[in-house]
Amino acid sequence: MKIGIDKKINELISKESVRQIDGLELIASENYVSEDVLNSMGSILTNKYSEGYAGRRYYNGNEYVDEIEKIAIERAKELFNVEHVNVQPYSGSIANLAVHFALLDAGDNTLGMALDAGGHLTHGFKVSISGKYYNSLSYGVDDSGYINYDEVLKLAKEHKPKLIWAGFSAYSRIIDWRKFREIADEVDAYLVADIAHVAGLIASDLYPSPVPYADVITTTTHKTLRGPRGAMIMCKQDLAERIDKAVFPGLQGGPHNHITAAIAVALHEASSEEFKKYSKQVILNAQELAKALVGLGYKVISGGTDNHMFLVDMTGSIGISGGEASDILEKAGITVNKNAIPNDPRKPWDPSGIRIGTPALTTRGMKEEEMKKVAEYIHRALTGCKSDDDFLNLKNEIKEFTALFKIPGIN
Repeated sequence: MKIGIDKKINELISKESVRQIDGLELIASENYVSEDVLNSMGSILTNKYSEGYAGRRYYNGNEYVDEIEKIAIERAKELFNVEHVNVQPYSGSIANLAVHFALLDAGDNTLGMALDAGGHLTHGFKVSISGKYYNSLSYGVDDSGYINYDEVLKLAKEHKPKLIWAGFSAYSRIIDWRKFREIADEVDAYLVADIAHVAGLIASDLYPSPVPYADVITTTTHKTLRGPRGAMIMCKQDLAERIDKAVFPGLQGGPHNHITAAIAVALHEASSEEFKKYSKQVILNAQELAKALVGLGYKVISGGTDNHMFLVDMTGSIGISGGEASDILEKAGITVNKNAIPNDPRKPWDPSGIRIGTPALTTRGMKEEEMKKVAEYIHRALTGCKSDDDFLNLKNEIKEFTALFKIPGIN
C-alpha cells in the first residue's frame, strides 16, 4: 500500500531544512552527514528485527544484516586499531551506561570530570543514573582551564574508584591518556575513555588516541566522525563478552540496522584522505574562531583550543548568561548551546557560558577567513542588534553568506 506524504510532518521537515541551510550551526556535537549516510539511514534496513549478534540472532532472515554489522565492526577495528567493537548502542549515553553495567556493581566508586569542568552527565553527574546508582566523585580543571593530573591522582587515592572516566563534553585541550592510565593503575581502576567529541580527529591522527592506554573506549558516531546518531564501544578482547552482554541483553533489544549500515558508511568515509583534510580544517577553524573572538574582547576558557570546540564565558565577557547569549544568537540564525564553565557560579540550567564548535561549518566548506566573519556575526548579534529589525537584517545577511556553502544531501 502506498502511503501519501504526511503534509504536516513534511512541512516541518522542510522548515527544518531551511533553518539548517540559512543558519550558522555552531553546536560542537552536531555535523552534516553525507548523502550516502542519509540514504543508509532511510533504507529498508529499518524494517528488520535483529536481536543478538551476527551469527547468533533470535530472529531469522538476518543473513545480510549480519554482513553489514560485521563490515561496520571490521572498519571500526581497522580505523581505531582496537581489538573488539560493539556497534549496537543506540546512543553515547547508553554506551556509557553499558560500560557501568558491564564492569561495576551498584554503589561502586567512580571518578569522572565534573560537569562544569567539561564532563558529561553520564560520567557520574547526580541527576544521571551514573550518579544515582554509582558513588561518583568528580575532578575539575585549574584556573587556566586545564586538567590538573596531580589533583586527579589525589582524588583517586582518596576515593579508590573502581572506574575512572577520561573524556569530555566541553574541554578544548589535549587529554593525556597515558597520565590517566598511570593514575588508574595506581588505584587498580578500569580506565574508560569517552572520545565522543574527538573520534573523527583521532581517526585522522590529529588528536592522541587512548587505545594504548584505556581498557574501554566509548564514542558517539555523529560528531567529528560525521556519521549517524549512534554509538560504539571498543575494548580489549578480554572484556569483549562482558561489554557485549551489557549492551544485549543487558540494556537493549534489537539494534537499529539502518544506523549500523550508516555507521559502516561513515567509517569508510573517515578512512579517506579527504576526511583527514577535513578534520585538520575543523581544528584550524576552531582555533581561528576562538582567536577572533578573543580579539573582540570575549573570554575564551583556557585561551583557545586544541580540538574542534571551545567555551566562552559570556557573563565574564559581556555580563549576560549563556542562556541569554544562546537565545540572542538564535534570533540572528546562529545556533550554539549554553554551557557551564569551570567553577561556574550559576546553575546548570542557566550557566555562564556557551559552547562553540566548528565541525558543521567546516563540512560546508568554510575555512579560516570565514571564521573571522562568523566571529563578527556573533559579536554584532550580541552587542549591536537592538531591535527586531536589526536581528532580521543580520539574519538575512547571514542567509546570503551561508548560501555560498552547500550542505551535503540537503542543498
